[in-house]
Amino acid sequence: MLRDPLLHLRDLVFNVADATKGVGEIEETLKWNVPSYLTHNPKSGTTIRLGPGRSEDQYGLFVHCQTTLISTFREMYPREFSYEKNRAILFGMNDKIAEEELRHCISMALTYHLKN
Repeated sequence: MLRDPLLHLRDLVFNVADATKGVGEIEETLKWNVPSYLTHNPKSGTTIRLGPGRSEDQYGLFVHCQTTLISTFREMYPREFSYEKNRAILFGMNDKIAEEELRHCISMALTYHLKN
């Protein structure tokens, strides 16, 4: 189990942003009282939020529900992750994370507006 899974996800967001061409600056802020990450220069992607899931033993990576990202992730990685409708990839506190696949999903979210 990760000591602080949300900090791990945060680190992944920043690492993927640094490694992904076209992402630019990331702004860390609070939206709906959870850590949120926005691209600015340029506005290359959709907001990523990190927070608790519906149950106490879950946490997740959330994207804007009007994007096609979660349906795309679900098609690409049907067994690697659990999903909540069209808004989140969910993890259990004891889950082993498919990290390379998650990095790909984060990269797609951070470049969503470059491709759409």
